[in-house]
Amino acid sequence: MNQMQDAADRSKPATPAALHVDSDWKAQAEAEREKLRKLDSERAATAEAEQATALPPADFRSIVGLLATQALGGLGAYGDPETRRIVVDLPAAQFAIDLLGVLAEKTKGNLSTEETTELTSILAELRSRFVQIAQLVAAQQAQGGAVPLAANPASSARPETSAKSKLIIPG
Repeated sequence: MNQMQDAADRSKPATPAALHVDSDWKAQAEAEREKLRKLDSERAATAEAEQATALPPADFRSIVGLLATQALGGLGAYGDPETRRIVVDLPAAQFAIDLLGVLAEKTKGNLSTEETTELTSILAELRSRFVQIAQLVAAQQAQGGAVPLAANPASSARPETSAKSKLIIPG
C-alpha cells in the first residue's frame, strides 16, 4: 500500500511552497552591498591618487633627465604663458650643463653602453643649443633689443624686458 500511496503522491501536482522572505535579511544584504561599493570606490580613489603622485624611479636616467630639464628651462624652452615671452637664463643653463659634464666625467667607465650613449647625446644637444641661444641673445643685445646680462644673475628679483623683445633675460 505504501507503493500505491507514493505513486498517488507523485501524480498530484506539486503545490508551490510559500516563500517567506525575511525583510531584515534583505535590508542587511543591501547594506553590505553598499558598504562594499563604498570600499571599492575608496580603494580606486586611493590607487588613482597614488598613481598621480608617483615619482619616477630614483635612477641614473632620472638624474640626467632632471638636469637636462633644468638646462632646457634656462635656454628658454619653457616660456611664460601669461606674457608669451621666452625666459632665457644662460648662467643657470650653463650650470646645469656643467653638472651633466661633471656627472659624465665622474661616472666614466661605470655606466652601461645605453647610459653612456644617452648622456653623451644629451650633453652634445644641450651644448649645441646653448651656443645657438647665446648667439641669438648676443645678436639681440647688439641690436638693442634686450637688456644686457647682469654680472650676478641673482641680483635682481624681477626679470627686465625691453618693449621690442619677446626675450626676457634675468638681470
